[in-house]
Amino acid sequence: MTDKLIATPSRTNEIMKKYNLKTKKSLGQNFITDPNILEKIVTTAQLDKFTNVVEVGPGIGGLTEILAQHSKKVLAYELDQRLLPVLADTLQQYDNITVLHQDVLQAHLAKDFAENFEAGPVKVVANLPYYITTPIMMHFLESDVEVAQLVVMMQKEVAERITAKPNSKAYGSLSIAVQYFMDAQIAFIVPKTVFVPQPNVDSAILSLEKRSEPLVSVVDEKQFFKLVKGAFQLRRKTLWNNLLSMYGKDEAVRTWLTEALQTAEIDPIRRGESLSIEDFARLSNALVNSKL
Repeated sequence: MTDKLIATPSRTNEIMKKYNLKTKKSLGQNFITDPNILEKIVTTAQLDKFTNVVEVGPGIGGLTEILAQHSKKVLAYELDQRLLPVLADTLQQYDNITVLHQDVLQAHLAKDFAENFEAGPVKVVANLPYYITTPIMMHFLESDVEVAQLVVMMQKEVAERITAKPNSKAYGSLSIAVQYFMDAQIAFIVPKTVFVPQPNVDSAILSLEKRSEPLVSVVDEKQFFKLVKGAFQLRRKTLWNNLLSMYGKDEAVRTWLTEALQTAEIDPIRRGESLSIEDFARLSNALVNSKL
C-alpha cells in the first residue's frame, strides 16, 4: 500500500504531471516524498481517533492523508487556489478532511474550530512554509483557541532558535516568546533530500506543548515582551544601552532603570543573550512596580 500513498516520489511526480503543477517558491512549497517521515510526525503528535488536527498548507495532500488515517478530523488551510482541485482528487476517499481556501493568518480560528470539530483535543500538525513559520506559530499561540500541541516542520535553524538556551548564538526574543507559552523540543531532523523541490537546508520537527500556565509569572505581559524584544534589538550592545534606546535617555528614565535593575539584581553591562527568561521576568516586574 505504501507505493499508493501521495507522499512517495512516484505518486508525487504523477500528480504534478497530471495537473501540470509547478511549486511556488513565493508560498514556500516543498512536498515531502517519504512516508516514513510522515509516520514519525504522527507518532510525535501522538494522534488517535479522538484527536482533531489542523494542518496549514496541505500542498498535494501527502501529510493530510496520513493525518486523516490516524485522527478524528482534519481541517486544512490552503492559500494556493490551484491546489484545491488537486486536493479534492487526491483525498477524495477520506470523509474526515475539510480544506478551507484561506490564509490561516486571517482565519477566525474559534469560529472554524466550532464549525468543523466536535469534542476532543485539537493539535496543529503541519509542514510550515519557511518564509512565514514564526507568524503562523504565534497566531496559534496567541489566539483564543485551545491547542493542546503543535508538531510543526520548519527550517532547522529556526527550530534551534526556538529551543535555544541563554548564552548561545541562537538564543533571542523568539526563544523566550515561544518558551513562555510552550514546552518546545526538537523531535528529529528531516534531511533536505526528502523534498520536491529540494530546499537548500535541512528541516526539523518541533514539538510544542502548551504549558498549563506561563513559564514565569509577570505583572504585565505586554511590558515583558516589549522588554525582551528591546533587549535583543542590538545584540552587541549592553542591556543598559538597549534599555536607553527603548525607553529614552533623560534623567528620570535613567533613575527608573537603575532602580529596577538593582531590584532585579541584574548587572546593566550584561548583554540580553545572557539573561534567562526568569531574569527578564524579574526585571519586567521591577520596571512595572517601580513605575516611571
